[in-house]
Amino acid sequence: MELSNTEKKTLKGLAHNLRPLVMIGQQGLKESIHSEMETALDFHQLVKVKIIADNREQRKTIIKQLSEQHKATVIQTIGHTAVFYRTNKDKARLY
Repeated sequence: MELSNTEKKTLKGLAHNLRPLVMIGQQGLKESIHSEMETALDFHQLVKVKIIADNREQRKTIIKQLSEQHKATVIQTIGHTAVFYRTNKDKARLY
């Protein structure tokens, strides 16, 4: 899903006050993480994820895998935190 810069800016503002709903530890991606991520995206549409990884390349890989597997758009990444967005057809749009 391709978002315009204005839409991304709006979503960044909405995500600012969110707390991370999904935490990924040193073990990386597990099946439980994927199910939790799927549930969070279905319910909230906008999800903040905290990734504890040793280096930047591991974080980038994890973010890319999450984005592709869950068909979510990466809105923003800052340090160990990434924000994902996926619309839910059953709910109203966030912006």
